[in-house]
Amino acid sequence: MMGGLEIPVYLFTGFLGSGKTTFIQDLLEGDDFNAGERTLLLLCEEGEVELRPDAFASPNIFIERIEKEDLNPRRLADLAEKHMVERVIIEYNGMWMLEDLFTAAPESWVVYQEMLFADAGTFMMYNTNMRQLTFNKMQTAELVVFNRFTEDMDRMDFHKLVRVANRRSDICYEYAPDNVVFDDIQDPLPYDMEAPIITIKDEWFAEWYRDLSENQDDYEGKKIRVKGLVARDGTLPDNYMVFGRHVMTCCVEDIQFAGLACVYSKAAQFKTGDWVAVDAKIKVMEEELYGEVGPVLICSKIRKCEPADPEVATF
Repeated sequence: MMGGLEIPVYLFTGFLGSGKTTFIQDLLEGDDFNAGERTLLLLCEEGEVELRPDAFASPNIFIERIEKEDLNPRRLADLAEKHMVERVIIEYNGMWMLEDLFTAAPESWVVYQEMLFADAGTFMMYNTNMRQLTFNKMQTAELVVFNRFTEDMDRMDFHKLVRVANRRSDICYEYAPDNVVFDDIQDPLPYDMEAPIITIKDEWFAEWYRDLSENQDDYEGKKIRVKGLVARDGTLPDNYMVFGRHVMTCCVEDIQFAGLACVYSKAAQFKTGDWVAVDAKIKVMEEELYGEVGPVLICSKIRKCEPADPEVATF
């Protein structure tokens, strides 16, 4: 099959009743997307809406229903081989974590597009009660579609939830099939990038760290003042330490230490767990601690201080 060529995957996620099946049906009824390509359509759950293959623009759609135990490279590769497909469409179960699919996908499968569908009327409830599952789907979606949006709903509430997980995804709000509004809300940084010294308040750390990670070249040469924790061990030179904070992006289970390489002539006088305030200049450079190019804090001053409030940074 295909001699090892890439197989494009179109991935549609969301909970039951979110509109995935209806979208896929409409997609496959049009000959602009369904022009005869041999397509494996993987259905990972039983929805309320049934597909109508007789209405598809081409008959070369091969539907397979799979259970969670089928998510393994051999089983998925066998299904693709069985139908000699050129591409794959997946209607993914909203109760399954995406890592299960990404780990199981054969090496030749490449996600070309990922869309998340959500019923605006129930999404907030899902987000409150199953935050890890909703966050997981928002993290990698290129487009988030909020169906059944109504005039009494505040777009900003939904926008903020998406942006915590993913700053780059497009968002749209569907009030009706012929009334779809794309999100145009701006997300300015809370701190002044043009200030002589960029001061990061405790509550801004998570957003600063993420923006620094995603747009490191914007910070080259910038002076920064920020509070965080020291991490040191016996493998680091006396003038090196790791500086950062624990960050929670979704829930308690995903708290991680977000650290940066830090160069300071008196680094050895600090120990792991010390809270410090740092004045530094950011230099983007090849760094052994990262194993690649990344932002390094070249510190002019470090002093012990009170813990940040809150100690765990959140978005």
